[in-house]
This record gives sequence, structure tokens and C-alpha cells, in this order.
Amino acid sequence: MIVGAMRRASAFLVASMAVALLSASVAAATPVVHFRAEPVPIKGYKHTGYIYGAGTALQAEYQISGKEYFEAPPPLIGVHFYLPAGAEVHPKGFPTCAKATLERTGSAECPSGSAAGPVGHANGVVSFGGERVEETTTVESFYSASGGLEFFTVGHSPTSLEILSSGHYLNLHGAGGFGLEFVTEIPLVPTVPGAPYASVENISIEAGSAIMMHGKPLYYGTVPRSCPKAGFSVKSEMIFDEGGATPPVPEIVTVAYKAPCPRR
Repeated sequence: MIVGAMRRASAFLVASMAVALLSASVAAATPVVHFRAEPVPIKGYKHTGYIYGAGTALQAEYQISGKEYFEAPPPLIGVHFYLPAGAEVHPKGFPTCAKATLERTGSAECPSGSAAGPVGHANGVVSFGGERVEETTTVESFYSASGGLEFFTVGHSPTSLEILSSGHYLNLHGAGGFGLEFVTEIPLVPTVPGAPYASVENISIEAGSAIMMHGKPLYYGTVPRSCPKAGFSVKSEMIFDEGGATPPVPEIVTVAYKAPCPRR
């Protein structure tokens, strides 16, 4: 998190298509991660949500806890999210909001229809006045011309924050039993010179929308049309900087889940 300035800090993920409810913890001496990702209907569009082949939005929440870094979780420096095989995104045709626009004016001048979902929020711990304090922010997501997502995060108290970050897709045809991989890289973010870096404790965001094109709805994300007997495979890698070092010393926490198939 950055006081009074905008940087490419990506403390907040989100936005990919996944199917599941995931709740997992990891071994001692590492942060504990709980994750929930639920396909939900798109407001204003019928027959959307967790339905085979249907358009959907993703409501995702990350809960991170730990005391390893100044009584908080270590700084989050990356998130890799692996969608289930068969999940698709369709960015072509959606209005986009340029990174330069967000840098210059924030979200006020983003084109209509470029928002990837409703406003989310995130909580973290920052340094302020020699103390470690809680910070609550809003998180807006927008479609990017590159096919990924731009995230614009704003905090007002106790520090004033404006943070711009980006996410992109890898493995467009899937790999390792998974589908698309959504990747976010997060730099170490100071709030006060010489003080500990910011930590992230909670992320809650909904991503995925629809627009009308040629009289028909166009959905950004869709649920797979079929499901393996064992359910959908979902995986997320949370990458922390062990000890807040520069250069970072990565510590990876992996959580995985077999999501039950949708009801027909």
C-alpha cells in the first residue's frame, strides 16, 4: 500500500472464473489461507450462475492469517489461480479501461461497460505513526485491452491510498489437469519509509459481467459444459515474501479443492 501515490501494487486478486468452495490451511510457521470461490448469477441476466455452459460471475474471498511478520501475515507478492478445465473467458467485445486512464483520473473516466463487476473490498495492515494499523479499501475491477483485468484500489483511513494493479492469463489451453491460469504479481509496498511493508488479510471481490451485442448477451466468463465424475479441480498458489526481504524470498502456500459438479 502506498500513501498519496499510485503504484503497480497488486494486493488484490481477483478475477478469474472458478467453480468451488475452497477452505484449506497450511502447515505451522506459514500463513493460514482460507479461500472461497463461488460462481454466481450476473445481475440483470437470466439463466446465469453455476449452470453448465452458462455465463457466470465469480464471487471470491481470501482470508489470510498469521503472525510471522510484525504480528501479521508476510507481505503478499503474488497469486496464481488455476481455473478448472473447460472454464472459458471471452474478453473480445467488452469495453476496456486503459491503465493510463486509471493512473490519470482513477475510475471516473472508464467507459460504460468496462467494469468487470461490482465494487469489492480488501483489508490489510499498514504502518502509520509508528504503529501497525488496519486499513480497509475498495477494489474496482476493469477489463484490460490485453485481455486480462485491471484493479483499482482506494483507501481513505487511516492512510490515503490509490493503487493500480494488473492480472493476466497464462496456459490458454490448460495444463496439468487445469484450465486457464490467472497470474497477479505484487511488489513489496511500503507505507512509511523504513517501516514494515503492508500485509493483506482479506480480499472479497466479484468479477465477471455481461453486455448486449447484436441483440444477444455476451458473457465474459462461462461455466464448463461438462464435469469429470470426481468434480472440478481448482488450485491457488499464494506467494508471500518470507520476512519482507529485498529481494523477496518467496514462500508458496498452495491450496487445492475438488469442486462438486453443478446440478442439472
